[in-house]
Amino acid sequence: MPGISKHLLFGAMLLGVIYSAANWTDYAPPRFHSRQEIKALKAMLLDQVDPSIIFPTVSACVGCHGSDENGYASVDLAGNDVNVVDDWSATMMANSAKDPFWRAKVSHEILLYPMHSASIQDKCTSCHAPNGNYTAHYRGHGPYSMADLLADSIGLEGVNCATCHMISQEDFGLTFSGQINFDTNRVLYGPYYQPFSAPMEDFVGFLPLHGPHIPEAGTCAPCHTLITHPVDVAGNSLGTSFVEQATYHEWLNSTYGLQNVTCQECHFPRIKDPIVISSNYLFLEGRVPYGLHEMAGANTMMLKLMKENREALGINASAENFDKTIASTFAMLQDKSISLNLQVEELRSDSVTFAVKVTNRAGHKFPSGYPSRRAFISFVVLAEEGDTLFRSGLLQPDQEVEGHDPHFEPHYQLIDRPDQVQIYEMVMADANGQFTTVLSRGYAPVKDNRLPPIGFTTTHSAYDTTRIYGAALNDPDFNIENGAEGSGADVVHYRIGIAGYRGNVSAHATVYYQSLPPKWMVEMFSESTPEIETFRTMFDNADRSPVAVRSTQLSDVYVDGITATAEAFLQKAVKVFPNPAPGGRCAVQANGVEVCSIRVFDGKGRLQQTLPAGSNEVQLPRAGIFLLEITTDKGKVVKRVISQR
Repeated sequence: MPGISKHLLFGAMLLGVIYSAANWTDYAPPRFHSRQEIKALKAMLLDQVDPSIIFPTVSACVGCHGSDENGYASVDLAGNDVNVVDDWSATMMANSAKDPFWRAKVSHEILLYPMHSASIQDKCTSCHAPNGNYTAHYRGHGPYSMADLLADSIGLEGVNCATCHMISQEDFGLTFSGQINFDTNRVLYGPYYQPFSAPMEDFVGFLPLHGPHIPEAGTCAPCHTLITHPVDVAGNSLGTSFVEQATYHEWLNSTYGLQNVTCQECHFPRIKDPIVISSNYLFLEGRVPYGLHEMAGANTMMLKLMKENREALGINASAENFDKTIASTFAMLQDKSISLNLQVEELRSDSVTFAVKVTNRAGHKFPSGYPSRRAFISFVVLAEEGDTLFRSGLLQPDQEVEGHDPHFEPHYQLIDRPDQVQIYEMVMADANGQFTTVLSRGYAPVKDNRLPPIGFTTTHSAYDTTRIYGAALNDPDFNIENGAEGSGADVVHYRIGIAGYRGNVSAHATVYYQSLPPKWMVEMFSESTPEIETFRTMFDNADRSPVAVRSTQLSDVYVDGITATAEAFLQKAVKVFPNPAPGGRCAVQANGVEVCSIRVFDGKGRLQQTLPAGSNEVQLPRAGIFLLEITTDKGKVVKRVISQR
């Protein structure tokens, strides 16, 4: 509550507890405080939120839902403060209206197309400053401009408590592109039955109600699917539409949508500790489950930039709150986004082929959201001595990917050159088919190989807003496994030449994530506005390192590129049968050579067993793919065997 010390407020509320304890039942009394108490408390407090104001600011929420200095409310069983206000304060949602990149991008778009300035600003603020934008239109004062935003306290709070908790059930999950249906009847919806309504109703002027829709993914739909209407280079309307981002529809086209594993499950992670959600009332019991308001996504770069520029951006969150949000965002990226698998696929006399499998574990595409986001695979093969035999996807000092084509890198199924790199991204083109980062010109994707979520299909009703574009459409390893769609994975094959080298090699794969890669700055930084210059300075001084999302490696993979002729002979002289091997049993047959030993490796190159000279029968330990390294008196040969159990 604003304008009063918490100790004084706590004492006053405690009087109410004593006064009404005898009549208290099941969270829902007709009136909790007496008229005298309400009158006394109102004399100490600021007035209720003015009836003419549609959305309360966070100052109306912090008294009960902020940090409780008495250590009773908003604390988990381990004693950690989990209050919603502090957790919210350092998120991208809380600071959506103060995001310096967003402000710079809006200024760039209206600089290029001043004739569309009003509509651009109104559309952009409908999601980045939804409460201010909605209020302006509700009162007949739209369109809502950046100048309006800068003078508007409710607009500057970005996506605040009221934004989500006042969303109506009308057309729920059916409105997009900033069209948010709010309930303006001075109510606030929450996920719990029988809310304790008296304090909020009496001292804030809003009635809390149970809203079963609040924990549902449809709450996110209005802003997390965005359809734009492009113009040509001259600013003429093209009469078409463009899907700038469609995270909500990606979720629909997944097993997460089918199983109703909602956005909130990950971005508001739920804990089973009973949490008292309002301060100042010692009799309140904890609510379960409790959704932590971490709102972690993937944009660590911007969170770190805003933390370092809090004062200049007018951000009230503390450095500690930012650190907590940044840590949660790293955890989201590195623990919940993807899985990574690396295997030896084929050993030949002149090459070794590795298979890197990236599986999307998010409930939407990876990456998702704003079209600058991208992920890429860095793949390196090292000789036993540490020398680099092959590299793909290494970073340059300017944080651009080595070998990256000037505009965009194509999708690959097979990579066999260092200037090829697998980059998962959506690439926009204008009406002339030219690469662009100007959102107003976005006409059609020329590439979208972002990893689909598990269960994603090209036959789903939401596919029209979540399409795959480019070479990924014809890649049999992209979102396809055993001929069926929906794997949520991609397998990239790396073929490495080994002619002239004999010995052990190691392979290393890392998937990196970038929210604002260098190519996305070029068009905007070629112009100058106050907002662009502000962001340019912050961007140049920021930590722009991509996040290493997941890494894996294989060690001690033996290759022999020196005895190519001998190996060709041995490949014919030594046979393994039957293959596949039923029950895991197979035999080695040698014609014209003597078998000295057999070593069995699994598909990841790990030694499983060694058989002595004279052995010709092999019992494989389990089902799967195995490599038999057979040493003969004429050299070594490696055979790939499939074990069936």
